[in-house]
Amino acid sequence: MLRTSSPELVTPPESAPAEPSRAQPHDPDFVVIRGRRLGLRELFDPGAFTAARQGEWRQAMAAAKPFPHLVLDRLFNPELLRLVHEEFDLYGQRQWRVVHSPQETTHRSLPQAALGPASELYFGLVNSRWFVQLLSAVSGVDDLITDPGLYGGGLHETRKGGHFGIHRDFDRHPCSGLDNEMVFITYLNENWNPLWGGALELWDGQAKRCVSAVEPVFGRSVLLRHGAASFHGHPAPLDVPDGRSRRSVASYYYSYSLARRAREHRNTSVFLFSERHARLKQAAKRATPPAVWDALRRLVGG
Repeated sequence: MLRTSSPELVTPPESAPAEPSRAQPHDPDFVVIRGRRLGLRELFDPGAFTAARQGEWRQAMAAAKPFPHLVLDRLFNPELLRLVHEEFDLYGQRQWRVVHSPQETTHRSLPQAALGPASELYFGLVNSRWFVQLLSAVSGVDDLITDPGLYGGGLHETRKGGHFGIHRDFDRHPCSGLDNEMVFITYLNENWNPLWGGALELWDGQAKRCVSAVEPVFGRSVLLRHGAASFHGHPAPLDVPDGRSRRSVASYYYSYSLARRAREHRNTSVFLFSERHARLKQAAKRATPPAVWDALRRLVGG
């Protein structure tokens, strides 16, 4: 069973700003991408690190219907997202995986693809230690594991007439076998017109109806908890003007269901020249369920 605990406040990394969008021209911490300068202290909204904000998000996600999810706006520097959007046009046709079926017509970047610098910077942020800790604090899921290969994630694009039927995501990573816990999506569509379609629909799988719809507007991020009832998609054909498409970037997060037990089996050093009773104690601990072992320790007082 997946271990969860009471989430703790995630503090900002050293590079996070004291106030949003206030990087100074002389700030030595910056990157330049295609001639545009991005201060590292303004890449992410520092308000996310306050106890009040995290508590609000945690409650909203737990109460969300039809399954746990969270919709957030303006987390990332808009100039960074514009640079990511531009990089969709830098890929040749052979660099996309085109999915075409009765249920789905989409374009996706290939796993392990060489992404552009802005895309690499974005995925570096959402797969960083502090961001993953933030996701754990908001969702209540401990020990989240990232996927550098971005299986199922990366760059996603739906072009005119495309769609993605109502579905539930994969349960496990095909290579590592890790359990899929959640996906984090950020939309890149400036001046989006809702009449074009493309809203992310969240469905009640039992009632077979849409409960909520999220417009894929620029700078909006969505965190979707994976589970048996996590049905979502944008099933209607996209009706966008020529030259427009629906673009987003996505990253999945995983867990290892046996992590806690595995840690307890090897949570201390194993000495070659140890006393016999110590070796027997370690063997007994490895063979005993954690709850039983804890009860025995309390009973004997050790």
